[in-house]
This record gives sequence, C-alpha cells and structure tokens, in this order.
Amino acid sequence: MIRRLSTKLLNVCVSSLCKSRNLDKAEAVIIDGIRLGCLPDVVTYNTLIDAYCHLVGVDEAYVILYRMREAGVRPDVITYNSLIAGATRCCLPSRSLDLFEEMLQAGLVPDDWSYNTLMHCLFKCGYPEDAYKIYLDMLSKNVAPSLTTYNTLINGMCKTGNAMNGLRLFRNLKRLGFSAELVTYNTIINGLCKSGRIGEARRILKELGESDCVPNEITYTTVMKCCFRNGRFEQGFEIFSGMMNKGYTSDVFAYCAAISALIKMGNLEDANACVEQMLRNGIGLDKACYNTIIYLQCKEGKIDYAFQLVNEMEEAGLGSDQYTYSILIDGLCRMGYIDSANKQLHMMEMRGFLSNLVAYNCLIDGLCKLGEVDLALKLFHEMKSKDDYTYTSIVNGLCQKSRFHAASKLLLNCLKEGSSVLTSTHRAVIAGLQSAGFRRDAKRLKASLRVASLLRY
Repeated sequence: MIRRLSTKLLNVCVSSLCKSRNLDKAEAVIIDGIRLGCLPDVVTYNTLIDAYCHLVGVDEAYVILYRMREAGVRPDVITYNSLIAGATRCCLPSRSLDLFEEMLQAGLVPDDWSYNTLMHCLFKCGYPEDAYKIYLDMLSKNVAPSLTTYNTLINGMCKTGNAMNGLRLFRNLKRLGFSAELVTYNTIINGLCKSGRIGEARRILKELGESDCVPNEITYTTVMKCCFRNGRFEQGFEIFSGMMNKGYTSDVFAYCAAISALIKMGNLEDANACVEQMLRNGIGLDKACYNTIIYLQCKEGKIDYAFQLVNEMEEAGLGSDQYTYSILIDGLCRMGYIDSANKQLHMMEMRGFLSNLVAYNCLIDGLCKLGEVDLALKLFHEMKSKDDYTYTSIVNGLCQKSRFHAASKLLLNCLKEGSSVLTSTHRAVIAGLQSAGFRRDAKRLKASLRVASLLRY
C-alpha cells in the first residue's frame, strides 16, 4: 500500500514538472524515486513520453520505450496514442502508420482515440482516401466511432477540399440520430465557406439556430467573412447586424472584417463609425485590428493620425509588422511623399522584414504614377522577387512615358518568367507601338502574347 501511494506521488511530481516544461527535473525525480525504491509504472513513462512528444520530438519520446521495457513495464495503448499524436504534430504520416502497426504487433487493441489520431494525421498530410480507409478498418474491428471520430472525418474532408462530401456525411449522420455539437456545425460551415458554397453555409447556419446548439462568434464571423470575400456585402452585413443584435459585441475579428469590407466598398464614413462603436464597446485592439484602422486613416489621407496609431501600437507592446509598413508606404505614396515612403521601406528592412514584396509594389506604383519611371526601374531591378502586380505597374509606367519598346521588352521577360499582366496593359503596349509607327514590333508582340496564352492553357 505504501509503495503504491509512493508511485502515485511520484507520478504527480513528474506530471507537474512536465507541465511546467522541466523535463530534466522530471527525469531526476524518476531516478531519485528508483534509488529510494519507488519504482515508476506505465503512467510515469506515459507522462514522460507525452511531454517529450510535445516539447522535444517523437524520436526522443520513442527512446523511452526501450527504458520502459528494460524496467519491465509494458507499454499500453495510451503510450502508442501519445507517440502517434506526436508524429501527427510533426506531419509524419508514415511514422504514425508504423507506430500503429507496431501497436498491433505488440498485441494491443487500438481504441477510438488511436484511430481518430491516425485519421487526423492522414487528413492533415493530404491523404484523405487513406484516412477514410482507417475509418472503415475501425468499423470492421467493431470499434465504435465517437463524436470526435465524426468531427475528425468532417473536418478532414472540409480541409482537403471535399466539403460537399463532409456535408453529405453530416446529413447522413443526422438522419441516423447523430446529435451534432457546435464544433461540428462550425467545422462544416467553415468548410463550405472556404469552398465558396455560401448558400449551403447559410442554410446550415439557419439549421443551427433552430437546433439545441447556440451559434457563437466563430460561427457568425466565419460566414460573414466568406460573404465579404465573395463580394456579397449585403448578406455579410446582415449577418454582422444579427450577430450584434444577439449580444456578440466583443468579437474583434468580426469588427475588423466589417471595417475592411466597408473600406473596400469605399464607405469610409461608415467604416469610421464602426471603429468608434468597437472602441465604445471596450474591445482591446490586437495587431490586425490596429493595421485595419491604420489602413482606414491612410485611405482618408490622415497620415499623421496613422503614424500616431503606429506609436500607440508600439507602446502597447504590439510591434509593427510587415503589413503595418506596407500600409504606411502605400499611404505615403498615394499622397506623393515618395522620400518618406522610401525611408519606411529601409526602416522595414533594417528591422528584419525581408518579405516585403507588397511594400516594394506600393513604392513602384507610387513612383510610376508620379512619372519617376527611372527610379521605379532601379527599384524593380533591386527586387529579389516580383509578381504580376509588379510587372503591371512598371509596364504601365513605361507606357505613360511613351517608352513602348522598353515596355514591350519587359512584357516579354514577364511572360518568360511565368508571370502575367492585365490584358488592358497588353493592349496599351501594342497600341503604343502601333501609334509610334512600330507596326512590325507590335505584330511580333501580339503573336508572342497569343503563344504564351495557348501554352498557359
């Protein structure tokens, strides 16, 4: 009895140390316990394995299996479930399958958690068909699926682009008396939204409102953001209004989505009103929210207030990120303050933000609109990576200066690199060459564009 209590105390100590991420001390406690005659059991080792999987890695956790066997402690299903979960976190599907097979060979019977974790791993790593085979294997072994099993299947189908299959499974389960939880509804709504099936998502949202489950902020925000992304602003604002009427007035993500949509629509007055309402509700601003409000101020030409907000964000301990700098650079360029925009770009680079394609694009576009095409070209050649927007801006800038041969050459280089520019830009270059008397060059460019179009499709 004393020994059993001592082992229980040992396990409590090891668990506490693992939770506080002190693995060395946990190991030391186990060694001291053995020295004092308090032998660790399977719970001790399982606790240690789970901690190693979370904090170090599945390989280091697997080494503990050898120590277990040397101590005469037989691994159980929980041991292997922890290892499979560790392999899942590292996106190692083959390792998860090997561990599952090893568990079977050891004579251990997998439980629903074993199957759920393995299915989640295969879905997560892009193997939906293999994941579904595991589910069928689970049924053939008479392991009863749990609510987590069905949520794993629906979530996996939605995240691998099979939202309609997830919806069909959801419908079938409901007909069989499956009592869906809120997390299930949120999963299927999110999957339908990401696949662009807004109508289906709104129907599920209506069903959710008629069920025993109560929609939360995540539910409403998911559908609302989907409506905004697809240009269905009226529907999106209906959902936002319904969300506010139900008392969900503290969701910063919903406010940010609504403010961004209003800015996109050009309705800056209502965007400002939405900001004021959000602040009145006492919502603490995060970095994304600050960036949204800074963008709004830049759109209104209130660049001084935008910088004031940046300082406020810095003082609140929320450091500026690459989006903050890109917004400021875009705002400065729109107002013609190119030197200030350039300084912000250099400051951005000094702070280690290397992924600044958007910032470069804003500066190039600003220079071209001011007629400083040579400066834009210099910046263009300094860029390590370019996208369609970069090429479109610089080609349009050259056309505005009637430098149609240079624009044509750049357009052909763009095609060789696999990028593309707007069709209107193609027409501008061709029309410019023709009007300048270079009809043969215009004809050659037209043929090259046609061939590139055929190769792409």
